[in-house]
Amino acid sequence: MPDSDVKAPLLNSDPETVEDVFDNTYKEKEGPKPPVVIVWRNVILMSLLHIGALYGLSLIPVACTLTLMWSVFCSVFSALGITAGAHRLWSHRSYKASLPLRIFLAIGNTMAFQNDIYEWTRDHRVHHKYSETDADPHNAVRGFFFAHIGWLLVRKHPDVIEKGRKLELSDLRADKVVMFQRRYYKLLVPLMCFFIPMFVPWYMWGESLWVAYFIPAVLRYTMVLNATWLVNSAAHMWGNRPYDSNINPRENKFVTFSAIGEGYHNYHHTFPYDYASSEFGWRLNLTTCFIDFMCFLGLASDRKRVSKEMVLARAQRTGDGSHRSG
Repeated sequence: MPDSDVKAPLLNSDPETVEDVFDNTYKEKEGPKPPVVIVWRNVILMSLLHIGALYGLSLIPVACTLTLMWSVFCSVFSALGITAGAHRLWSHRSYKASLPLRIFLAIGNTMAFQNDIYEWTRDHRVHHKYSETDADPHNAVRGFFFAHIGWLLVRKHPDVIEKGRKLELSDLRADKVVMFQRRYYKLLVPLMCFFIPMFVPWYMWGESLWVAYFIPAVLRYTMVLNATWLVNSAAHMWGNRPYDSNINPRENKFVTFSAIGEGYHNYHHTFPYDYASSEFGWRLNLTTCFIDFMCFLGLASDRKRVSKEMVLARAQRTGDGSHRSG
């Protein structure tokens, strides 16, 4: 069970009051939009990555069972580095983690290779505070492709940079695990994201280096990337809005399954400080199960939770009428 119910996020990400951290009051600037500048290096690298992942799919029939199991383990481990780590712990401070757990999550986050924790958290806080505006890094109003992957293929909108610089990120700078990862990120990523996933199957049970590279490394990495991106794209476009019909994020069961619990997105944007990112506890929510287990082991604590009364009141006040508790 959660340690306590709270009514305000414990997040210091702007000079405004804590209660206003995720209040989307930003207004778009009038005037001409800046030109879209394509980053061709990213276009080429992402294209090659996805071609490699498709080839990796064709190698699955010849891969060892242990290799496939190892790929699943690496997928879940790296995904938790994003969901339980960069997202629920560092971005939203929805629970507290001990040093060993923070190191574990930082390693998984490095294997996920989705920018270092500091940059990921900064962009995510901007995304919440200025959701669906030019200051949102993956503004879903610009379409599915942009919200999914396109935002990584072009230069950031100037508003994203401007608003990101104004965030108060002293909590991240004070975290030695976060800053260590940031300092050595470019050295750690090739090791954690590609070399170790490839080396273990080759060395431990004799898998071919070819298969070990394209399945546990390339295919696994690409699948985790796309699962995360679906939260930015599909979960902002398709599904119901039982908690707040005035915002774009939706409840999307497919995204919830593929992103290990992150698809309850209307709930999450309504109550971003809730460690479970859902009112349904463990249901389709491996990340919540993981955090609860860490609390059971004494490695995590102070899970922030929204009371059922508050959830029901909000659903009745601003929801689209689709809310079903329990």
